[in-house]
Amino acid sequence: MSQVAKHITNLCEKIQRHDRLYYSEACPEISDIEYDRLVLELKKLEADNPELIDPDSPTQRVGGEAVGSLTSVRHRIPMLSIDNTYSTQDLAAWGKRTIKHLQEAGDSAPVHWILELKIDGVAASLTYNSGRLNLGATRGNGTVGDDITHNVKTISAIPLRLGLKDPPQEVEVRGEVFMTNSALVTLNELQASQNLPPFANTRNVTAGSIRLLDSRECGSRPLRFFCHGTGNVEALNLDSQFEFYTWAKKAGLPVAPRTQRFESIDMLIEAGTSLIEELHQLDFEVDGFVIKVDRFSQQKILGNTAKSPRWAIAWKFEKFEATTQLLDIRVQVGRGGTITPVADLAPVQLAGTTVSRASLHNADEIVRKDIRIGDVLVVEKAGKVIPHVVRVEKHLRKKELAIWHFPEVCPECETKLYREEDGVYIRCPNNQCPAQQRERLKFFASRNAMDIGGLGDKLVEQLVSTKMVQDYADLYSLKSSQLQTLDRMGAKSADKLVLEIGKSRDRGLVRVINALGIRHVGPRVATLLTEQFPSVDELCKATIEELAAIHEIGDIIAESVHDWFTSDYGKHVIGGLVSVGVVMTTFQSSAVGDGPLTGKTLVVTGVLESFTRQEAEAAIQNAGGRSSSSVSKKTDYVVAGDEAGSKLAKAKKLGVTILDDSQFKQLLGMQ
Repeated sequence: MSQVAKHITNLCEKIQRHDRLYYSEACPEISDIEYDRLVLELKKLEADNPELIDPDSPTQRVGGEAVGSLTSVRHRIPMLSIDNTYSTQDLAAWGKRTIKHLQEAGDSAPVHWILELKIDGVAASLTYNSGRLNLGATRGNGTVGDDITHNVKTISAIPLRLGLKDPPQEVEVRGEVFMTNSALVTLNELQASQNLPPFANTRNVTAGSIRLLDSRECGSRPLRFFCHGTGNVEALNLDSQFEFYTWAKKAGLPVAPRTQRFESIDMLIEAGTSLIEELHQLDFEVDGFVIKVDRFSQQKILGNTAKSPRWAIAWKFEKFEATTQLLDIRVQVGRGGTITPVADLAPVQLAGTTVSRASLHNADEIVRKDIRIGDVLVVEKAGKVIPHVVRVEKHLRKKELAIWHFPEVCPECETKLYREEDGVYIRCPNNQCPAQQRERLKFFASRNAMDIGGLGDKLVEQLVSTKMVQDYADLYSLKSSQLQTLDRMGAKSADKLVLEIGKSRDRGLVRVINALGIRHVGPRVATLLTEQFPSVDELCKATIEELAAIHEIGDIIAESVHDWFTSDYGKHVIGGLVSVGVVMTTFQSSAVGDGPLTGKTLVVTGVLESFTRQEAEAAIQNAGGRSSSSVSKKTDYVVAGDEAGSKLAKAKKLGVTILDDSQFKQLLGMQ
């Protein structure tokens, strides 16, 4: 091989590697300018040496003759549509039915669940033969689609050749072709400069582009692709959907971010509900989630209806869009000191209500979307989440608008603001900031926290402004006579509120931990923490390592919890609540018995022969023991069945006594 040929091959491999880092792993190593220089160098070398051009070269994505028409392609495995629901109750019921169906079919193995983003794009199938892209097709009617190979080859995110040393003879993967919002903004600016009409939304332009006859025109539109499903993947010998994602990433196929696996449908629903509030961070449109049973063997048992797989369901949320003008940008202070920019909008009808404000989330989002006062914005409302800005209609920006700058001091207490290290949020560090006090008390009193009836937002604002209440503990010292001096507070209302505040002393530690508003801690995390550390004294003494060892917690949450409880502010808050008699221990369930496991902590892992996971945990509780979700030095026994993984390994490392199915029954007195 000549030196030129070697250099061309080297450049091709470099560019393909950077494509993979950018599209599949979302961690580019070089700038766009450096990437463009590599492509330009390759183009020049190929122009001078046309005999060395490889059909899979990155330069060959756009070009070729336009096809005369799209031809039909029959899918070897039908591309079925997915049933959907808008209700978490229906989703939970579907999960229970799925487990019941598997158990009735004789499969008692635990069910793991996959949560994927439901990308609002166009479904496509890709077939690779010996690692080379051979066919791209639309879903069509599920049985027959259109051959769009000429167009999918123009999409940089789709590898023309899989990044595998020993690729399978044939593999078919499925996914979604889409366009980012920022790409649509740029495309519409180009349309306006050519006196052409703008495209309405990302899905419409994607659907139209992918079916164009001229690949050069499709290639001029920056489409993207995420792999999310399997067609013919028998050659891969994989056991689960999650394994497929791992394989896809290794092969250079991009997989949607935020894809997660859960051990229960309830855990998935809680995570998904929280994730909805973070979708504004994405630069592409999402109209829900897709939930799948992870194991392929269980998918096979569940099978399909005439139209849809029984092992998958779409959890959708209603989305509404409107266009309006940005009148101003102001900032508000959250309970943790986060400074959030808010858009003041010209009132517009959205989802049956008049919307006059929308969250801008953080300073980086304003810069990324280039949002300026006076701009025309597309505003979206998804589910119950407050409206947010999708994109700026920059093609309608008729004059130069001033760039908006984030304030340097807190608008409430004038404390100098600081930006999180390696973070996107800007914060006020003053714990005594009146705005933070108000927001903390509002959350503390809310229904999902301490549930203090009658302590509404207006009353909280009065309590803080008069300095009657500056911290949680101050609430429990309030007297009816004090409250009666406030606006609209008569003797009867004041007496009732004092009674409600008193009742909240006995809510228990889970409620208290959730009510404190610690970063990354909600009801689920509060429950997990108190299962392992059932008193506030134990929790205050817990190390980061002990906290991180709790299943589902991890390093980030552990560090946040540890930092809060060991901070001067955290010690002050806990001491204050203890001094006013707030219960700081967990409640023992009335179902807990007095028996052979009294005072013992057990962890159940893997698949037991004689018990389901729920039955084993109930048996532990009835025998007086406590069932935990994580292994630590305080664990007395680990009950391990088939497919036990990391928990079993940790138990061996810590020297915890391990029981099999038979030994567990013997300990319970069942043998």
